[in-house]
Amino acid sequence: MRKVPALREGDTVAFISPSSPSSMDSIEKAAKITENMGFKVKITRSCYESEGYHAGPDFVRADDLNRMFMDPDVSGIFCVRGGDGAIRLPQRVDLDAVYRNPKVFLGYSDITILHLMFNRPRGFITFHGPMPASEFVRDSFPGYVRDSLLRAVTSTEPLGEILPYEGAPPMETLVPGTAEGETIGGNLALVCALLGTPWEIDTRGKILLLEDTNEPVYRID
Repeated sequence: MRKVPALREGDTVAFISPSSPSSMDSIEKAAKITENMGFKVKITRSCYESEGYHAGPDFVRADDLNRMFMDPDVSGIFCVRGGDGAIRLPQRVDLDAVYRNPKVFLGYSDITILHLMFNRPRGFITFHGPMPASEFVRDSFPGYVRDSLLRAVTSTEPLGEILPYEGAPPMETLVPGTAEGETIGGNLALVCALLGTPWEIDTRGKILLLEDTNEPVYRID
């Protein structure tokens, strides 16, 4: 996979909402926090819309994604939150345009489907990380989370040793040893849901990372 250009101070990042809606208060607060991190913020239409449990109709959410990848003034794309609905977008995403314009793409949880689309052999590295309306606005964001995010998106160099945050639960090693390779993964329920589809995760020769919490067993059976 290709590396994407690192973000620099003064670059513009776009807020998009491919999944569920967020409150405007949280988006506006997150925009100010992002500006304080040194970036300009462009808020797209999907951030203002709500249709049931989606941030607007499918075509609106997909159009924001396509336009921001093709916008030469946008250097990074931050998904404002997860939720539900991103799995409805693949057929509306202009993958050729996305692959021609690799940029920092940030999100997790429901955003897993988009990560797996963009991580194809023709694609590029993406970032599973904190989202503006979910994490940026939390009191716990300054410090470890903010610093780790900036370290990842503002450099193309290896991150080096990644230390756990203060107060993190102890890690449990199931099988001792060492491994080397690209990392790939995402939300466990979404990874399972995509098995047998064109966007099924390809773990060959890679290190698998999974995240989920309190998921009913039937969602991953």
